[in-house]
Amino acid sequence: MIADVAGRLADRFAAVDRPWTGAAPADLGPAIAAVDLDRPLASFEDAFDEVGELYLKDAVWFHHPRYLAHLNCPVALPAVAAETVLAAVNTSVDTWDQSAGGTFIEQRLIDWTAQRIGLGPDADGVFTSGGTQSNLHALLLARDEAVENALLKHRLESDTPLRGVEVLPRLRLFASPHSHFSVVKAARLLGLGEEAVITVPADDWFRMNPAALDAAIETCREQGLIPAAVVATAGTTDFGSVDPLGPIAEVTAAHRVWFHVDAAYGCGVLVSRKHRGLLGGIEHADSVTVDYHKSFFQPVSSSALLVRDRASLRHVTHHADYLNPAEAVFPNQVDKSLQTTRRFDALKLWMTLRTLGPDTLGDMFDRVCALADQTWDWLASDPRFEVAAPPSQLSTVLFRLAGADDDTHRLAREALAASGEGMVAATKVEGRTALKLTLLNPETGLADIVPVLEALARHGKKAQVAS
Repeated sequence: MIADVAGRLADRFAAVDRPWTGAAPADLGPAIAAVDLDRPLASFEDAFDEVGELYLKDAVWFHHPRYLAHLNCPVALPAVAAETVLAAVNTSVDTWDQSAGGTFIEQRLIDWTAQRIGLGPDADGVFTSGGTQSNLHALLLARDEAVENALLKHRLESDTPLRGVEVLPRLRLFASPHSHFSVVKAARLLGLGEEAVITVPADDWFRMNPAALDAAIETCREQGLIPAAVVATAGTTDFGSVDPLGPIAEVTAAHRVWFHVDAAYGCGVLVSRKHRGLLGGIEHADSVTVDYHKSFFQPVSSSALLVRDRASLRHVTHHADYLNPAEAVFPNQVDKSLQTTRRFDALKLWMTLRTLGPDTLGDMFDRVCALADQTWDWLASDPRFEVAAPPSQLSTVLFRLAGADDDTHRLAREALAASGEGMVAATKVEGRTALKLTLLNPETGLADIVPVLEALARHGKKAQVAS
């Protein structure tokens, strides 16, 4: 079956001539709903043919050079091969007696990443499903550290008992307006509420202002609230901006506040030989999110949370007699994880590093960053467009069709996708729609991007005439 599927997929990939067919929900929903799952087909070949019709025919192909939309990357081939191994063996890396060598491979990659970050000898971490889970995990640790510290302080100062649940409403998190939405989502899930997230102003390059952060923390303390964590972003989703990690680290150290860095997008800089300086200060973080399935070119899912002090992971540890009893002498990764059953996703990164090496991955990420600069310059020089943000520190480009309103941008983007000429994303910048290119394909060049931009200009002009 695997050999057959590999051949069929190779044929599919060879035939791909556009990133997407532009299919609408009404085109796909009824056909899938009509499938009778209680009546199997005659053979696997028939089932695969059906999947080809229901899924592959209208799949979005991230490897296509004109896919320029979201933070989706084409994947390194050694990782694809590793997917076959880990799916076939079906290892779960929650306990030693289910994973053995898998436990140590994952731990070695965690140690390697922590060394790249510079977290020090007490660092640890665990693979996760993605940046949202990694950020939730980090903020859970920060929350519980803050509660422990508050309870200890209260016991030293007062004879009145205080419960942890009474501390939660006083906790506050700090993030820039351009941080990932998962920060607010985590605050809700952790029982803090959205109002617990204090927005710290950013500069003209969409980076958190350290002086404003310092003032916000001071104000928080004056109001009797408890600063629990600061979330800095190393690669914002829309702008590719990297907060000034060094100065932020100084503020968090001065106030003794947990310092988390969301480097889900910008973690590729860890293997870059040109841009490593962008992450200066990340070595002072208490926790770091990395998404290998973005800028390390890994298949989804492949993410990790790293912590400076492995002792902080105790906040997610729970011992079950049947699984990881407290007296266990073997290493059990479930002791560090929000998940129990968990795929051996680390194998993909392991195979990629052992085949290609980190320098190759870094060079690939450097290429997409350089391409973003070239594209920004091209847009800035063409009167049909206007750039909507300064050049990215990473690989995003924000722009508008000159003189066009929000509806025109929407219609032009939809027409582009429907035609199969390319795919771009959209967002809001200062309340206005902007189109966005997210470049993560090292084989894409300006010669691939310009036709997409030309098509957008053409579709936008048609939309304006029609209106």
